[in-house]
Parts: sequence; C-alpha cells; structure tokens
Amino acid sequence: MSKPRLFPALALFMVATAGRNMTRPAYVAVLVGVAMMVLLTVDPAYEAAHHWVDAVLWACLAFFVFEWVVRLRHAVQLHRGWTYALSGRGLLDAVSAAAIPLALVLGANPKSAWLLGIFWMFKVVPGIPGLRQLRRVLVQETGPLLSVLVIFLMVLFLSSVAMYFLERDVQPNSFNSVPAALWWAVATLTTTGYGDVVPITPLGRLVAAFVMICGLGVFGLWTGILATGFAAETRRDNFLKTWESVSKVPFFAALGPAAIADVTHMLRTMDLPARTTIIRKGQQGDCMYFIADGEVEVDLPGKKVRLGDGAFFGEMALLGNNLRSANIMTTRVSQLLVLDLVDFRMLMARHPDLAETIDAEARRRELENK
Repeated sequence: MSKPRLFPALALFMVATAGRNMTRPAYVAVLVGVAMMVLLTVDPAYEAAHHWVDAVLWACLAFFVFEWVVRLRHAVQLHRGWTYALSGRGLLDAVSAAAIPLALVLGANPKSAWLLGIFWMFKVVPGIPGLRQLRRVLVQETGPLLSVLVIFLMVLFLSSVAMYFLERDVQPNSFNSVPAALWWAVATLTTTGYGDVVPITPLGRLVAAFVMICGLGVFGLWTGILATGFAAETRRDNFLKTWESVSKVPFFAALGPAAIADVTHMLRTMDLPARTTIIRKGQQGDCMYFIADGEVEVDLPGKKVRLGDGAFFGEMALLGNNLRSANIMTTRVSQLLVLDLVDFRMLMARHPDLAETIDAEARRRELENK
C-alpha cells in the first residue's frame, strides 16, 4: 500500500520551513499572534471579539507546532535529531510550540497561559542580520564590557554604603539599610533620578553629584565600546564583501592574496539598478570602475559597446585627459568596484604590472575609437 501524498503546497512549505530560519508565513504568524496576545489583555476588546481572538491564537499555535514537527522530522531524517533538539533554534521552536499547551494542561489561567506566546517574538531573532552582528560585537568586546560592568557595580555598592552612613539618621525611613539605599543608587547612577528618595545632607548631596557624574562616564564607556565594535565589524563585513567582488574580476585574478587585500582596501562597491547613468560625456573624471557583476553600455560616436563581468572603464580620464569621453550607463542590475584617482595612482605605483595592463587597454580603446 503506497504512502498518502501530501498536498503540493504543504510539501513545498515543509521543505521551506525545514531549511530556513524563518519564512514569510512564520513572520506573519508571529506578528498576528503577538497582536492577539496583547488584545487578549484588553478586556473590553477581548469581550467584544473573544471568539476571533481565540481562533487566531489557536491557529498561530497550530502553525508553530506544525513548524516544530516538520523541522524535527527533517533533522531526524538527516540523523541530526538530537543536534537540532538541543540547539538554540530547536529549544526555541520547542518552547514556542509546547509552552502554552503545557501551561493549560497544568491548570493555568488561559489568559496567563497565552502570555507565554511572548516567546514567539524570539523566533525572528535569527533572521535579523543586525542582531547577529550585535551578538558578534558582544562576544568580541566581552572583556571591556565586563570591566565597565565591574566599575558600575563597585560605584553602585560604594555609593549605597556611603549614602546609608550619611543619611540613615536624618532619613531613617528611606535609608534604613544598605539594600534600601541601593534603589537610590540605581536611580542616580543610571541618571534616571525618580526623585522619590533624595539626600538632604551636604555630604549626601556631594556623593550624589559624584555618582551622577560616574553614571554618565560609565554609560559613555559602554556606548563607546559598542560603537567602536560595530564600526570594526562593519568594516570587516564590507572588506569581505569587497574581497569577494574583487576575486570575481579576471583583471585581478593574477594577484596574490596580499595584493588583493591591498586592492580591496582601496575599492568601494556600488550597486546600481538597470538604466542608471554612471558617466556623462564632458564631466571631470576622478575615478575608474570595474564590473564585478552586470553589464554597462558605452555610447561612442557612431556605435555602442557593451562591457560585461570583469571589464573596466573610466580609466582614460585618469591616464590623460581628465574629461570623460563617452556616456556610460548600466543595461541591467550591476555591481561596480570604484577606484578613486588618489588610490588609482597608489595602486599603479605599487603594482606596475597592473599599470601596464590598464595602459595597454587604454591605448587599444583609444585606437578603436578613432
């Protein structure tokens, strides 16, 4: 007896959900499910449409259960069932699918049980590139961040002890212990300043001023560390992307890794849609272009020439006359590598073989255009 066939759409969905972190239906399910969970807490709205709210919530839960089963089945077929089940993604899928039913079975109030749908929001985290970059920055900057955290905790505790010592006699209700003074220390060090507990002695106010200044410094350090880490990570990502684009250009194929790294630091990438004018005839030329992917059309007197992957153009203005000699536009979506005039001269000085190749190509094109 043959196995029953799944519907084509269901089969395609199973493949998609097994191979990707998030699909479009999953994003919709998260958005709608969280919105219904919030609506569940608004009594007038829930009472007016509780049938619809309950139906949508159960549909979202069924979707996440189905998604979890599909991914688990796919992992088992690949003999990676335990690897998936114990991974962060697998545990999140399991919690998203099983937390609410388990809470309901254990007798929790339905409104309280559905609040566990907040875990659905975490499913979008793997699909956000910026969050993956943040995770890398936090891992790489763990040492400096922890050092600043230690300073923060030291100032927090020392200021609590100092304020307890200075204010306990004049404000016994607010500063009757070090733990009680911690609330004031947290509010002051984070520069929030709720104002419900404030020092009234001169020395207490002096300590408070010092704590507020320390708070600005601590959070400034954290901001600086994260900003520097993000900048370094962004440069690293851009370098890798540019390296990949440079390696596709045959013109640079003969260069060694060190030379390619040198070129990569000089080039910047430019992604352009189709029918975009890159160069206009008569303009001042200050850069040349390499085609990493795509195609451009050169409008020459009496003819039009198309250049594809690996070709370069714009070098004529850098070698002799600074004025552009032709109009050039993209014919389709293209990725270009741009080399500015200053970097062009540096590159030619460091790599004479590239200079000879560019010069020979420029002379050939000049003869063709006559």
